[in-house]
Amino acid sequence: MRKNKNNTDIHYPIDNEIQKLIDNEKYSEGVSLLYQSQLKGWPILKNATEALSLVRENKFLFNSYEMYTHYNPGRVHSTTADVSTEAIKKRQCFLCAENLPEDQKGVIYRDKYVVLCNPFPIFRGHLTVTNLKHKPQRIRDVFRYMLLLSKDINDYCFIYNGPEAGASAPDHQHFQACRKDSLPVIDDYEGLKNEYGEEIIKGKMYAYPVEDGLRKMFILESDSHHSLVRNFNSIYNSFKEISKSHVEPMMNIISSYEEDTGWKVIIFFRNKHRPDAYFKEGDDNITVSPATIDMGGVLVTPFEKDFKKIDRDILSQIYREVSVGKEEFEYLKTKLSE
Repeated sequence: MRKNKNNTDIHYPIDNEIQKLIDNEKYSEGVSLLYQSQLKGWPILKNATEALSLVRENKFLFNSYEMYTHYNPGRVHSTTADVSTEAIKKRQCFLCAENLPEDQKGVIYRDKYVVLCNPFPIFRGHLTVTNLKHKPQRIRDVFRYMLLLSKDINDYCFIYNGPEAGASAPDHQHFQACRKDSLPVIDDYEGLKNEYGEEIIKGKMYAYPVEDGLRKMFILESDSHHSLVRNFNSIYNSFKEISKSHVEPMMNIISSYEEDTGWKVIIFFRNKHRPDAYFKEGDDNITVSPATIDMGGVLVTPFEKDFKKIDRDILSQIYREVSVGKEEFEYLKTKLSE
């Protein structure tokens, strides 16, 4: 059994051969081989990945960006997950080592996380990066690891869902990851920044508040790990002052890294977890539960009725409803400028 630096046993099942690549800092190569190995050796992942070919999508064009809806029945459990405190207490944690499926294996990253293939993928290569310890989903103390992950495995972007902003496992700290070309917001990054962004900080870190008509976000750019962590903490504290959540400011985060320019971090500010239509009955019900991938441009609908119903106006209403209001966003801009 593998041990960490403190000589404590790591109970997660790992692929020992692929782990050697990770230990030699060949992170991207190791993760790619892990995914291919799990496709061959884990029928659940193989079947779920093959089912992605049946996913249907609608595209909605806006001025300088695109938004999509995906009809993906395989995501029904995540979309409809009961994340109430009572429900979490009653169920087993599906991210803890003892509750993983029999054929699931991973690799250990920096003695802090285990990288796993997500058995309910939205995209090919969808990963879950799980903290080795069962601790609540909180970003403040682990944001630096999110940056390190996106630098070390830089063909992926890394995703954080807040405990009240899309995480289906708010009791166990984790990230998700997908290839950069999977998310529309990555493809539309420059257009969003140039058309809707406003440069309010430049130097070791550049900051651009962006309000694109649907979402409200900050774009942060830097090649300085320290500068990003320090400014993120400032943003976190400012948002905490006005957030409706008593757990953690409601946000979704994407981090990616380019060798020539450094990190690009996108922070979406949230007003609520699910839109009102989620809780309605009959024809008025729409079962969508926006998390980071949804905020990044792919709204996942596990039921065909909703996929057919959602048009440009409904899509726009959903995003505006779950995003913070203009007054809160202006407050955050002012605080960051200071």
